[in-house]
Amino acid sequence: MPSPAIVLANDHFRTPNGKTAHGLVRGSDRFDVKAVVDPSCAGHDAGELLDGKHRGIPVVASMEQALHAAGPDVAWCVVGIATHGGRVTPAIRTLILEALGRGLSVVNGLHDTLGEDPLIADAARRAGVALVDLRKPRPKSELHFWQGTIHAVRAPRIAVLGTDCALGKRTTTRMLTQALIAAGIRAEMIYTGQTGWMQGARYGIVFDSIVNDYVSGELEYAIVTCDREAAPEVMIVEGQSSLRNPSGPCGVEMLLSAGCRAVVLQHAPAREFFDGFESLGLRIPSVQSEMDLIALYGSQVIALTLNEERCTDAQMHAHRIRLERELGIPVVRPLHEGLEALVPLVQAFISREGQTP
Repeated sequence: MPSPAIVLANDHFRTPNGKTAHGLVRGSDRFDVKAVVDPSCAGHDAGELLDGKHRGIPVVASMEQALHAAGPDVAWCVVGIATHGGRVTPAIRTLILEALGRGLSVVNGLHDTLGEDPLIADAARRAGVALVDLRKPRPKSELHFWQGTIHAVRAPRIAVLGTDCALGKRTTTRMLTQALIAAGIRAEMIYTGQTGWMQGARYGIVFDSIVNDYVSGELEYAIVTCDREAAPEVMIVEGQSSLRNPSGPCGVEMLLSAGCRAVVLQHAPAREFFDGFESLGLRIPSVQSEMDLIALYGSQVIALTLNEERCTDAQMHAHRIRLERELGIPVVRPLHEGLEALVPLVQAFISREGQTP
């Protein structure tokens, strides 16, 4: 059963940096979110703020209010922000100390590890509670180098990549996996970020906690383990950042090391520049050029999914019609209509891959 939890999102819930909180509010098999702490939007339902859907999760202004809303069984507090550089903000640090003082264990997905903060570590020891730092690097002796065992994996893989970071790739990955399972297909999500673990995905890695030499091997090992233990018909692999975002170019590992032969590409039509680098004028490449690049790696984009930020419904409809005409592939709005429309495409991909010698 999911564990009752409070999510910390001070001043970030209504921003892209609140994406960890967003994912947990949308759903988790590991944590049952009872309240979100963010004074800047307190008094609202977190689901309604996020996407207009009431979820019965209050946004509150303080830890005291969160504990009152969560009830006596709450034992976990989750850091729900993903800042540039993975830094713990002063406001979140204050809340973490308060949570520890109230006897809550803390899960942290930021690069700043709580166990290395003397005051926080001491508070956790005195309270007898856990600090879980998901981005704390594991010893190299525990890591795997890429060996080529991926070529023996039976289940085909589909990567969910993006034209930029903070687009909703994890949400699309989770939603697509759930849509396939609902259609009777044995599907597994391979998470590659800390929020995927927080949401309860069974197989994966925390990509940017791993020394670069071992990223491909750890990804391979997660997929091989999933294939051996769960025997899925298909795996949906969560992408990170984007192929051409200079601050974190990523995606080739999914195409080459993980052997993903199909791609669902996520795109924000209203976003012109890479997130956080608007002042530098770093433009996001066109969707077609991204598809062409992916094809050079031997994979095929089978569908485009859209992030709806800064767009009205009418604008999104126009973008969808235009992109379908220009690209010649299905274009879907996941948060607006779900991802059931992609199920036949995935079924066809599974059938094709099963016939490949």
